[in-house]
Amino acid sequence: MKKRRFTWGNAYLILVFVILYAPLIYLMIFSFSAGKTMENYHGFSFRHYTDLLADSRLITIVINTLVVALLASLVATIVGTMGALVIKNAHRRWKNSLLSLNNVLMVSPDVIIGASFLIFFTVLGVQLGFVSVLLSHVAFCIPIVVLMVLPKLDELSPTLVDAAYDLGATHFQAVSRVVLPAIAPGIFAGYFMALTYSLDDFAVTFFVTGNGFSTLSVEIYSRARQGINLEINALSTLLFLVSLLLVIGYYYLSKYLGRRNRIVAIKEGDAQ
Repeated sequence: MKKRRFTWGNAYLILVFVILYAPLIYLMIFSFSAGKTMENYHGFSFRHYTDLLADSRLITIVINTLVVALLASLVATIVGTMGALVIKNAHRRWKNSLLSLNNVLMVSPDVIIGASFLIFFTVLGVQLGFVSVLLSHVAFCIPIVVLMVLPKLDELSPTLVDAAYDLGATHFQAVSRVVLPAIAPGIFAGYFMALTYSLDDFAVTFFVTGNGFSTLSVEIYSRARQGINLEINALSTLLFLVSLLLVIGYYYLSKYLGRRNRIVAIKEGDAQ
């Protein structure tokens, strides 16, 4: 039985995880403090969670953030998946051009994107608020979905689609019953990545929000300028736990879809 030897690579990995998670653990610990600041721990208490549930404004903002993120991710996933299919089937010259256009929003600074959307909505006369935030989130989430779906399309064997056509399937049936199930892991990955980006976005949202509408990132920024209340720690702890559950759920969902695709592939090989 081999003994695991200490390596500098393992030490570096541990250091990275400590740097990443130490602030989160520190924040979570003080969310259960009876005090009002993070200077000293004043004993275990749920007072900040009680204050959070009593803060109707913050609860409304959390709901706004979740609604925008869920809707933007859903629309971006649908549009991004269709866009990936178009790029996959496009001519080589057009494919490179479309990929370049898709990547513009990925490499552009958030401040530039936010300012561009602000000018765009102002010129069109769109009132800043829920609609402007939603459209902006959909726009910068689409490239993420495209980049997550395209690799799965590249892995898809063209013989599967040809076999569907040989068996009399229409184009819609081939896409809905062969292509989409095969690339489902990429679609789910794109959806969860878009959801994460939407929930996390501050710069773009800061430019296009208005009319009394706000999201969590903008609200936390506004409150931080006046001094962080430990109520934010409580909310951040709950959001972290929800995010952790989503990651675990996505992991097991990916394993299930991968196992199902392998079983289908084995059955098709036996049939041949």
